[in-house]
Amino acid sequence: MNPEFDLDLLRSFVAVADAGSFTRAAVTVHRSQAAVSMQIKRLELMLGTTLFTRDTRNLALTRPGNTLLEYARRALDLQEEAWSALVRPEVTGRVALGAPDDYMAALLSPVLRRFSTLYPHVEIEIVCAQSVALGPMLADNKIDLALVTRDRKLRGEFVRSEDMVWVGSATDPATATLSPLPVGLYEHGSVARAHTVAALDAARIRYRAAYSSASLMGLMATVEAGIAVVALTRCSVPPRFVVLGEAQGLPKIEPLDIVVARSVKSNRPICDYLAQQMAQDLAVPRQRG
Repeated sequence: MNPEFDLDLLRSFVAVADAGSFTRAAVTVHRSQAAVSMQIKRLELMLGTTLFTRDTRNLALTRPGNTLLEYARRALDLQEEAWSALVRPEVTGRVALGAPDDYMAALLSPVLRRFSTLYPHVEIEIVCAQSVALGPMLADNKIDLALVTRDRKLRGEFVRSEDMVWVGSATDPATATLSPLPVGLYEHGSVARAHTVAALDAARIRYRAAYSSASLMGLMATVEAGIAVVALTRCSVPPRFVVLGEAQGLPKIEPLDIVVARSVKSNRPICDYLAQQMAQDLAVPRQRG
């Protein structure tokens, strides 16, 4: 008799595949890293094959792992659909959701995927903009919800604390040793820029604001060109970049608090459901300095 798949094992497997890390996957499924590792080992023993290749820096799916991933997603989606069809009432409507492009790409994709499975008849309008631009849009009721960086004016339900790390080009590592240090910064008014500049000033590092952009892609372009180092949220760092730090003489940066903020007109069930989904799926313990 063939063994039955445990959906909890499949859920952890998909989380590891999506996160590319046992540590980040553990946060997603609300388990310890050791528990997730044991779950993957159980799955591999049950199937008699290796699902991931591992080294000190990278985690990648094997060919059997890629095959299982497709089926695992379908099994989990089917479970969600069945639960939604039997438990949730028919929900329709439209939600306008805003987020910076790094949060949208790195954090919100799995949230939106699950939400669309649970509520297939809800239309979601995506607005990508920096937090400083999304605040006024919430105030003017142009969007319903936003996943944003908290500041003194823009507040909401705390979701997680996200580290900021220095990144540089793998092909031009000498950029990080220049003095004054060429730095790419987010636009004026952003919390990420303020934290980056404060860290440099506190460490008394000579730097020049070589480039400024409201776009994550714009800052990434300066790193790829080897003409600046940039501070990004850890979740948004692509594998092709090198993470820099104390070894290169760069200071630690204060993390960003991420919140779900709402407009006045978001007092509707469909907005409640999406806000709850974001808070549930993205929550990690607050970091304390």
